Amino acid sequence: MKRAKLIRILLLLAVFLPLLVSAQEEESAEVFLEEYTDEFQEYFFEALKQKGIENYDKAINALLRCKEMDPESPVIDHELAKTYRLNNQMGLAQEFALDALRKQPENLWYLSTYLELAGSRSLDLNVLKGQIPFENTRLKENLASLLVEKGKFDIASRLLKQLDQSEFKTRMEARIADSLAVEDNNMVPEPVEGEEEEPDPYQTRVSRLQDLMEKANFGQLEAEATDALEAYPLQPFFYFMKGVALNGLERYESAEEYLLMGLDFIANDEELTNKFYKELATTYQGLGDPDKANMYLSRIKNGS
Repeated sequence: MKRAKLIRILLLLAVFLPLLVSAQEEESAEVFLEEYTDEFQEYFFEALKQKGIENYDKAINALLRCKEMDPESPVIDHELAKTYRLNNQMGLAQEFALDALRKQPENLWYLSTYLELAGSRSLDLNVLKGQIPFENTRLKENLASLLVEKGKFDIASRLLKQLDQSEFKTRMEARIADSLAVEDNNMVPEPVEGEEEEPDPYQTRVSRLQDLMEKANFGQLEAEATDALEAYPLQPFFYFMKGVALNGLERYESAEEYLLMGLDFIANDEELTNKFYKELATTYQGLGDPDKANMYLSRIKNGS
């Protein structure tokens, strides 16, 4: 019974982990679990299980039963959005992503999912104003962060002008200026002898983490991957590196959480997807679950 409860809590944390940054908030996730009936819990975890083994229709049906019991839960709406997307039902995915965001407009991850599903339309501020709770300051800050992450500096700058002066606004404007300076350096002739080119901060982190991984310095890799995720929370590569580090430290349960979460952010990158599958196989071998390890190894394409 204790093991079953632990597995359920870990599954729940896999859903909430992007939002959990302290022990107190981890407790709140467990409270979320305990507030619901046994029937709700059974359907919720059945949905996560079926989603994990790619039985998306069954996962959706279980989530819809949860929604019948709690129509106002943004967590269920967000899970439905992600699962409908995996099932290639994009219209319904967008509908539930928008429902989740309207219920919890300050949630960065709900906004990110909505933007991904809305596609190019989501980069038009005039369109967004008519769809999402645009009067919410935190939502606009989250939107600015995501636009900067996507390299949409012009739109992000226009949005930042609508915000009052703050530490966040100053930091974002500085980041845009730094990124544009790097772009400009790539377009001008070779620097004068003796001058040093401005390094790309993202690529610098990537190279540093790869070096630590090659040296099997897992303690430092875990610390620096955590820092990288704080700066680039939507980059799957950094979730992968965090998972590698945690596997190296034999913290397999935490590795599972980060690797599964990182998979949600991958779009059309078969090479990186294969790396995640290989690392998850290592995780499940460490957890003593060879069936799951073999399942992920079987998903690797092109023998990578």
